Amino acid sequence: MKNAFKRCAFYFGGDQAQVSWQEKLRSAFGALIGLALVLVLAKYLGDLNGTNEWLIASLGASALLVFAIPQSPMAQPWAVIGGNSISAVVGITLNHFVSEPFISMPAGVALSILGMFCLRCLHPPAAAVALIVISGQILHYRFALFPVLVDSVLLIVAGAIYNNLTGKRYPNRPPTSAH
Repeated sequence: MKNAFKRCAFYFGGDQAQVSWQEKLRSAFGALIGLALVLVLAKYLGDLNGTNEWLIASLGASALLVFAIPQSPMAQPWAVIGGNSISAVVGITLNHFVSEPFISMPAGVALSILGMFCLRCLHPPAAAVALIVISGQILHYRFALFPVLVDSVLLIVAGAIYNNLTGKRYPNRPPTSAH
């Protein structure tokens, strides 16, 4: 009976690593501080250039990766910046050529994944960027620069400062070669 319970518990998070309360709070507080900084700076930059879009919703998922599992390859600067940006470009391009959302939405995610694989910048939240762009019928490539690229860069900077100040090395560094 105990063994059956353990087997079932696996499907309810049993395969996830045990994390100390200190680390849970460090990660959550980092996401709070990081996203607050991104929001304030992006709002300010948006006001400067007269745009209303200054934060993308999928940045919350990016923050989870950057602050909770900063060692993940999918949380590294190129993954966040490249993945989010290429997905925005894919979504905008599809909006120009495909008017049927039942085609453009799955195609946007699929092409974003392909683009991220080709550019070696897999970032799961970026697949949502394509959906956000397509469902919002965004047609201006400026959106890929601001807010997507700018938000991504700001999040990476906030993540690098916070993680390094709190004892988490970020971003990853290449291995040193032994001679």
